[in-house]
Amino acid sequence: MSKPSLPTTEHTARLRDALRKAAFTADGCLDLLGAGAYAALSRAETVPALRATRGDGPLESLVRLFLLQRPVPYAALRRALPVTDEAIAGGWLLRDGDEVRATVDVRPYAGDGAGEDWWIVSDLGCAVGGANGIGTTPGVDRADLVLGVGGASTTLAGITVREPVGSALDLGTGSGVQALHASRHATQVTATDLNPRALHFARLTLALSGAAEPVLRQGSLFEPVGDERYDLIVSNPPFVISPGSRFTYRDGGMSGDDLCRTLVQEAGAHLNDGGYCQLLANWQHTDGEDWRERLSSWVPRGCDAWIVQREVQDVTQYAELWLRDGGDHLADPAAYAARYDAWLDAFEQRKVKGVGFGWITLRKTGSDRPSVIAEEWPHPVEQPLGPHIATWFGRQDFLRTHDDAALLAARFRLADEVVQEQVGLPGAEDPEHVVLRANRGMRRATKVDTVGAGFAGVCDGSLTAGAILDAIAQLLGEDPVVLRDRTPDAIRMLVEQGFLEPHPATARA
Repeated sequence: MSKPSLPTTEHTARLRDALRKAAFTADGCLDLLGAGAYAALSRAETVPALRATRGDGPLESLVRLFLLQRPVPYAALRRALPVTDEAIAGGWLLRDGDEVRATVDVRPYAGDGAGEDWWIVSDLGCAVGGANGIGTTPGVDRADLVLGVGGASTTLAGITVREPVGSALDLGTGSGVQALHASRHATQVTATDLNPRALHFARLTLALSGAAEPVLRQGSLFEPVGDERYDLIVSNPPFVISPGSRFTYRDGGMSGDDLCRTLVQEAGAHLNDGGYCQLLANWQHTDGEDWRERLSSWVPRGCDAWIVQREVQDVTQYAELWLRDGGDHLADPAAYAARYDAWLDAFEQRKVKGVGFGWITLRKTGSDRPSVIAEEWPHPVEQPLGPHIATWFGRQDFLRTHDDAALLAARFRLADEVVQEQVGLPGAEDPEHVVLRANRGMRRATKVDTVGAGFAGVCDGSLTAGAILDAIAQLLGEDPVVLRDRTPDAIRMLVEQGFLEPHPATARA
């Protein structure tokens, strides 16, 4: 088959209306396929969906055409998609005799759950997470293939702070997933990518989903935007730490984790005051170096930062993951072994013992006392997490501007859905320890003493922290001055971790 031309954005409104009318949406496909078959598609496993689409209804035809990438009879597709001829003329479809094939992957996407129907456009055979690695598109170098939406994309979308902003930058846009999300709350969206093919796919994704076309610029990192500044920067960059640069979508072409380091270090100069930069990243764990200190050193001056490590893989697991992603495990065993050896050589030369994966959020505050927290949190979190990330940075502002005296004069309220657990032997008069557990946001749990538990339990905004401590001191028969002196650190911890929230009403004790 000859190389098909990329689709045009003409008539996307009519195509979108036709897809929606045929229920070719995230909800419609889930209803047709069922949860198991629908989830299998995200792993590029098609057999369950093929079994579920043996009928001749319009939705079955569209699922086979776009999601399963099978030829569909022209007559059947005309019934399912009245704009079939327009789609053929626009390059979305290719007719071969009595059959029609898709030229691109068009995947329904639930987006941010606001009730809108979106579609992500990417290269054929490039669903993220497939067992056999990325596929091929006739006439297209595999290095330039553009992937669709995957777990990393949805993770970044979920953690992004969704406040109304004037300007947003999607750096390394790929198929345009993050730019599409940003279009809902940013007046102007700019999308960049090193791969010009990706920029075209981003244009298709936003046009088909009914979003305004972003400003599209080609280039690496911040080069395409010069000295421009933004209220929000998001990036799912090519963060894979690999020996070489085989695939544009994943390999940054720099040594080790230098690409992620450079992105973080340069982000501050491209943020407006109060602006956020949020990205996914991989980072090296090297002998004799604490990863927390290493990543904290990346943070630019004048920025608060919250760095969360979600997972760590040893170098063999990491190499195998990305060798499978490239389909190398299906190649000649000797070639696979040589590539595997090259990965391990590169790690050995840099004394890398593991690779961390997680997210980094920066907020430009201009403070000379920045809050930089790097922590490991492999546990389940609530998504979308963006609102909780915004409140986390708000709490850092509060803590930075309140010394111990101001803290004791402030009022607090217990965060929503925080419960207390008492752990001890059955029948014991007193618990061995008390745990506060949050069921929102990061879903943290922390041990507290009797004072901490009692303090948190009565925080409803009606009394200052100092007044509460005085009452606890009287109940326990302690010196209130001593209790006031030794408790602020515990209060700060409960605020920083989100168990307590500053109440708008404050008064002097």
